[in-house]
Amino acid sequence: MLKSRNLIQPEDFSVREIDEILNLAEEIMKNPSAYSRVCEGKLMATLFYEPSTRTRLSFEAAMKRLGGEIIGFSEPNSSSVSKGESLADTMRVVSGYVDVIVMRHPIAGAAEEAINYTSVPFINAGDGGNQHPTQTLTDLLTIKSLKGTLNNHTIGLCGDLKYGRTVHSLVKAMIRYENNKFVFISPEELKMPNYIKEKIKSYSYYETTKLDESLNKLDLLYMTRVQQERFADKEEYERLKDTYILDKEKMEHANKKMLVMHPLPRANEISTDIDSDKRAVYFKQATYGMYVRMALIMKLLGVNI
Repeated sequence: MLKSRNLIQPEDFSVREIDEILNLAEEIMKNPSAYSRVCEGKLMATLFYEPSTRTRLSFEAAMKRLGGEIIGFSEPNSSSVSKGESLADTMRVVSGYVDVIVMRHPIAGAAEEAINYTSVPFINAGDGGNQHPTQTLTDLLTIKSLKGTLNNHTIGLCGDLKYGRTVHSLVKAMIRYENNKFVFISPEELKMPNYIKEKIKSYSYYETTKLDESLNKLDLLYMTRVQQERFADKEEYERLKDTYILDKEKMEHANKKMLVMHPLPRANEISTDIDSDKRAVYFKQATYGMYVRMALIMKLLGVNI
């Protein structure tokens, strides 16, 4: 049972539990009106210490579509954080008001700290460059729905693999399914961290700096932006930000069944000229994010239709 559990990282849930969430999300997608009142009387706090569009709005849309209500803040200056209130005190107070808490924070490890002070289910909506588990659930639902399985894929991850919490979480999730292989495509300065690579069997991945030569081998290409907000050296960011740009010309050499995913927002790494390509599924991916968050909220609150 997932009722009253916390979600800090994908490993917090077993593969079976993740599959339960994905299956429920697919049921909601088929008949959303059947779930429109299951969370009536429930209240969710969205505490966003860092800017967000898709994650915050998809969580709020998810709770609203389930019939629940939302309180919270979209940036810390509109809360008592601006007066110096500690994370611990904020969690203790908010736990007394709501049934579930969703938090995004710029500091890696903040989510792990926060659950020491909460008395209701807690969902990590991203903590620095560390983890982003609900984006991972979104990605898994996208792959499962469009490819039919979470097994037997060759997955290219391209761009900022050093600071990209979405790719860290996705790799850790996909190695739990059968026969998935990875191609890590990045500049030397933005390579996948060793602590992630250590979790993968050595024959299941390789690293390259070249995007073009990998495209015809991939079932999935997961593009990421170079994250300006994670760089201490802005000159290094400017030098690296446009290293990879996926455009129509490159897509002509890609696997005809390859799906292009992206957690969004994008900068220049995906040209708008491929938005109409049937293989480009990043906007559909964003929609799946709302449905999987609806399923997650239901599971943590223990509500059923």
